[in-house]
Amino acid sequence: MPAPRKLSLRRQLLVWLLLPQLVLWLAAAFVAYSVALRYANEVIDRSLAQSTRALARQVKPFGDGFYIDFPRAAREILEEDPADRLYYMVSTPPGAFILGEKDLPITPGSLPRAYNRPMFYDGAMRGRPVRVAALYLRAGTEERPQTMLVQVAKSTALRAELARSILVDTVAPLSLLMALTSVLVWAGISRGLSPLRHLRRLVENRSPRDLAPLEVENAPSEVRALASAINTLLAEVNTQVAGQRRFIADAAHQLRTPLAGLKSQTELARVELARPEPDAQAVTRRLEQVETSVARAIRLVNQLLALARAEPDAGLALAPIDLARLAREVTAEAVPRALARGLDLGLDEAPDKLVIAGHESLLRELLANLVDNAIQYTPEGGEIGVRVRDEGGMAMVEVRDTGPGIPASERARVFERFYRGRMEGQGKGCGLGLAIVQEIARRHHAAVTLADAEPQGLAVTVRFRLSG
Repeated sequence: MPAPRKLSLRRQLLVWLLLPQLVLWLAAAFVAYSVALRYANEVIDRSLAQSTRALARQVKPFGDGFYIDFPRAAREILEEDPADRLYYMVSTPPGAFILGEKDLPITPGSLPRAYNRPMFYDGAMRGRPVRVAALYLRAGTEERPQTMLVQVAKSTALRAELARSILVDTVAPLSLLMALTSVLVWAGISRGLSPLRHLRRLVENRSPRDLAPLEVENAPSEVRALASAINTLLAEVNTQVAGQRRFIADAAHQLRTPLAGLKSQTELARVELARPEPDAQAVTRRLEQVETSVARAIRLVNQLLALARAEPDAGLALAPIDLARLAREVTAEAVPRALARGLDLGLDEAPDKLVIAGHESLLRELLANLVDNAIQYTPEGGEIGVRVRDEGGMAMVEVRDTGPGIPASERARVFERFYRGRMEGQGKGCGLGLAIVQEIARRHHAAVTLADAEPQGLAVTVRFRLSG
């Protein structure tokens, strides 16, 4: 797999700012050359027009012909510059030659004939491009009217040289201006990106354990927004890390108690067995205590694993789940444990099918924790009821018991991990059941509420959105 390209923000900004300047420079050069060429044409055309009129004055009608008054001195003036020689021809169309060069380009047929007004066109003479001016004049008599054509041509070399001179004189300052602008753009980008470099140094130079907010003063709003987003992320990470530290500390404390009890009971059982006549009943009691400690440790470890699976960082693929079926299965699985404690557990109400979007193992864990909590804290002879129903487009599952309930003042804290409050000593729980329920409910965008049950006890209700 090819390595990803490293995109530089500075390079991208330079490209996107200097590329339009280059395009504008080229466009300006093209426009300058076109304008220079047009003005050069105008200068040459004006010169050619004057030459055609001057030459036309040297040829005068005389009877049925023409009298040529073209002294040699005037001819030498026209031909004095070999590099920029002027070619001329006087004729009477359609082809009667009078004076000058016979191979001058003829007037294009596309140009409309106009008398006493010069016409201009490009052509070639002896393999060289020329600019030609043609002037039609009326001559002759009324009985024999004639047309005189005066043509003057000049090489386009002067025009091209003039256009190039104007282009150079125009493009040179533009190039200097573009270079200066490029330097200013580069300096502006460097200054504009300096807050980002400062932010990068702040992040690079801090310890991985340092989750304090970044301080970015006098920075542009975009950099402050980025720093604010990073600070928000750091605050969330700090909260998560603090929660994990508390969780590890609480878990270690909770595990220490059953493990310490397990160790002490096994030592007492070993001491009892080391006697010459061990007391079988005492050993049995020790082993029962060991079994209780092991069961509590196993339950705590299972709940810790369930809580880890319910963490937001864990992957969660939602699928259609029949909540009514799940409630029936979980209730049926818990019946033996309820009977062992002398409790009446049953499914009070449930539709045939109630589909929500969720994760089956997590939802099963949620229902199992609600039912197990009720079994743990309901005294012998009590009743536990599970109910599932469709409540105004919401799927509702409720677990009611006849236990001691939870005081209203403590209901906000019972969802904290390892918090038991006044329930301490009333059951064998670890203070994780409702924390697990809350985490799983949050991951399913569900709401958990606690209320008093009638005539006594606690009612825990979880409301899910029905799957469309």
